[in-house]
Amino acid sequence: MWVQFPLGALCFLYYNFSITLDIFESQFMITQKICPIINYNVSQLGTGVQMPNHKRNYCQFNEQRVNEILKQADHALPVVDEFLKTAQTEQQVCEALYVLDRMIDNKVKDVDKLYPTLSKFNYTHSPNIQVLLAGIYRKTLIPDAYGPLNRMLAQQIYYPTSPFFDPTEEIGGAILEYNRSYGVKNLYKNNTI
Repeated sequence: MWVQFPLGALCFLYYNFSITLDIFESQFMITQKICPIINYNVSQLGTGVQMPNHKRNYCQFNEQRVNEILKQADHALPVVDEFLKTAQTEQQVCEALYVLDRMIDNKVKDVDKLYPTLSKFNYTHSPNIQVLLAGIYRKTLIPDAYGPLNRMLAQQIYYPTSPFFDPTEEIGGAILEYNRSYGVKNLYKNNTI
C-alpha cells in the first residue's frame, strides 16, 4: 500500500530522516536504506527529454534530476533497474540508460549485473538507445554484449535510421574496445611484464 505525500513532505523526509524499507526480492528479504525522493526522481525519468533534431545531434536530459539520482547511486541502482524493466517510451529508456552511464563513470558497483535488463533493448531500432547501450557496454565489457553490438553495427550500416548523427561511431568504438581488451588478455596471458 502506497501513501501519497506532497512534494514538500518528501523533501522533509529526504533531508531529515532515513527510511528503511523491507524489499522482498527473489524470496529473500533485503533491507535497504532508500530515500523516497529517489523513487520520485526515477519515476520522472523521460519527462522533458529533448531528442536529437536537425539543429542538435544529441539528447538533452534533465541534469538536475540525474544528479539527484547519482547522489544516492548505490541505493538508486535497483530502482533504475526496475524502471527499465517497465519503461515504455524511448525518452524513458534513453534517460535511464544515461543515468546508468553516469553511474559507471562514478564507479558505482554492479551496473554490469543489469545485463539481463539491458539485453531487452539489444534488438531495438532506435539509434539513440543503441548509442547509449554501446557506451555502457564499452565501459563494462560484458562478454554477452559483443554479439548484439555487432548486430547493431550491421543494422546501422545496411539500414541506417538516424538522420541527425552516425551511431556507427559509438557502436564501432565499443566493438574496438572489446577487441582491444580481450585481445590484449589473450596475447599477453603467458607473459609477465
